[in-house]
Amino acid sequence: MGFARTCSVALVGVEGVVVEVQADLEPGVAAFTLVGLPDKSLTESRDRVRAAVVNSGGEWPQKKLTVGLSPASVPKGGSGFDLAVACAVLGASERIDPRVLCDIVMIGELGLDGRVRPVRGVLPAVLAAADAGYEQVVVPECAAAEASLVPGISVLGVRSLRQLIAVLADEPVPEEDPDQHGRPDPLLAGLRMPGTGASTGMHGMGATPYEQGHDLADVVGQLSARAGVEVAAAGGHHLFLQGPPGAGKTMLAERLPAILPRLSRGESLEVTAVHSVAGLLPPGKPLVDVAPYCAPHHSATMQALVGGGQGVARPGAVSLAHRGVLFLDETPEFGSRVLDALRQPLESGHVVIARSAGVVRFPARFLMVLAANPCPCGRFSERGSACECPPSAIRRYQARLSGPLLDRVDLRVEVDQVTRSQLTVRM
Repeated sequence: MGFARTCSVALVGVEGVVVEVQADLEPGVAAFTLVGLPDKSLTESRDRVRAAVVNSGGEWPQKKLTVGLSPASVPKGGSGFDLAVACAVLGASERIDPRVLCDIVMIGELGLDGRVRPVRGVLPAVLAAADAGYEQVVVPECAAAEASLVPGISVLGVRSLRQLIAVLADEPVPEEDPDQHGRPDPLLAGLRMPGTGASTGMHGMGATPYEQGHDLADVVGQLSARAGVEVAAAGGHHLFLQGPPGAGKTMLAERLPAILPRLSRGESLEVTAVHSVAGLLPPGKPLVDVAPYCAPHHSATMQALVGGGQGVARPGAVSLAHRGVLFLDETPEFGSRVLDALRQPLESGHVVIARSAGVVRFPARFLMVLAANPCPCGRFSERGSACECPPSAIRRYQARLSGPLLDRVDLRVEVDQVTRSQLTVRM
């Protein structure tokens, strides 16, 4: 009879719950049972883990094996538990000293060949581990820089299960070829495993900021519209830009993040956690330290805008724009129910999504910019225009934006076409 335990993290939205992964071996017919409210993707880890252990040179125990995920009342999903399940099984079979595993949090998916693959939500998972008092985490090599953003955490980045076994067993760490994405050497930086005396001597990686290239200084003319953008940035006011096609509404909205202040350290971690859960962090740039910009198409569904979807709820555009700018171009073309769904996050600064498996909460404190034509053809103007839309069509078009939504918009700016004389003058 053998028993071992280690830890992983279950994500509920952008909040994590530390899960104890326990493995128990008993005499009997060889079988692998996984308990603790796993979903379909987690149940499939039995086959992935077995193949990864065997292909990494390990011996799969031919006994009755039970793996429990505690607390059992928390729904668990995804492939990020693979690494913890494999090490718990190897600890129960005494390939690894079980005492080494107790205080380590492991996050990563295993390929059938034993390679450790990246998963979503590494940063919020490591944040949850740090809040629970853990100081050592094991993650895929390519996610080590992201995990290292959390202060007070020792991070071990590995390419394969073979490397992890060697470190935990205080054996020479084998070399592994880079995967098909050509990622750098393993980040086995300064993590000392308890009870082994093993410490790696490889370098760490710093965070690289995410840069944006639009600048408000590039805009010529549009004095009133530029003033509206500057006031919106200074006071955090929602903005409504109305004007004919080609007047520069989108151009102005794209340059709004450039004049917003850079995010603080805490705000950067909040934003990065959301983008990590969504799987949208740029390669090699683990920390988002500038205001994000999100501009969904007007055909976006309510789930795409506010979050949700089938199975595990994912963050929507309002959460991806957290601490930044949400730009809705051609706003009247969005569905009325989709637009009205924005009223709650505009007030509370977060989105709550209820599902049968539980309630998920995503942050959504953003600066909203709406852009619209004055009429269906876009040529209507109170100062005279070539618009041929009947008054009833203009009223119906403008009525697509509900009063309760517009009441939450502080600034409304008319954006006119730039004249030729303005184009010849650099501001």
